[in-house]
Amino acid sequence: MITVDFHRLGIKPGYKVLDIGCGPARHTCAAYRFEKITAIGADLSFNDIKEARIQLDYHDMIGEHKGGAWGLLVTDITCLPFKDNYFDLVICSEVMEHIPDEKNAAKEIVRVLKPKHNLVVSVPRYYPERICWALSDAYHNVNQGHIRIYKKQPLIDLFESTGVKRWRTNYAHALHSPFWWLKCLMGPEKDDSLPVNLYHRFLTWDIMEQPWITRFLDHLLNPVLGKSLVLYLKKK
Repeated sequence: MITVDFHRLGIKPGYKVLDIGCGPARHTCAAYRFEKITAIGADLSFNDIKEARIQLDYHDMIGEHKGGAWGLLVTDITCLPFKDNYFDLVICSEVMEHIPDEKNAAKEIVRVLKPKHNLVVSVPRYYPERICWALSDAYHNVNQGHIRIYKKQPLIDLFESTGVKRWRTNYAHALHSPFWWLKCLMGPEKDDSLPVNLYHRFLTWDIMEQPWITRFLDHLLNPVLGKSLVLYLKKK
């Protein structure tokens, strides 16, 4: 699922885009579809980087790019191996809730971003995430662990203290919140729950087909049920 609205970001040919904490590269792949983009995916997990390579190789095979290039590396968000002011766009989606040293992580991803350019950060939204934690003690220990739950203003303050300014906030993936509540209720590590598996099939269908009715429902419910908080920020 794509959390970032790329069309709000004024992406131009020749942009270098960093997707930090890329996982299986959903945002790296989305950036790679723009004309003559260099899309870089980086993650601490070698296994995620291997999966990301499969996805990007597939995009190359089917020609779903416009003359750009991509690269992948294993790295730590608190110590990025890039020069200052290097990237035209940085994306950090569903990463900060995993990072013990949040201040250095924020400083690093702003350091490598060019002045007057955009950073997009998303994290699990406070109250849907709080419900997940209340339903299951195991939930925040899976997938490398969620060590904190962010409220909106402290997250804004964290990043604005590093030299960026927020220009937009929105919420995303309302239809995913009930899925995670159901998964927590049934057991986050169980893979044989019929209700969870049926809901997962629905979400997979929704992502692939994007019918207007679910797009409308998601848009309608995001202000209330949106699973992710998304910040758009610009470096000064």
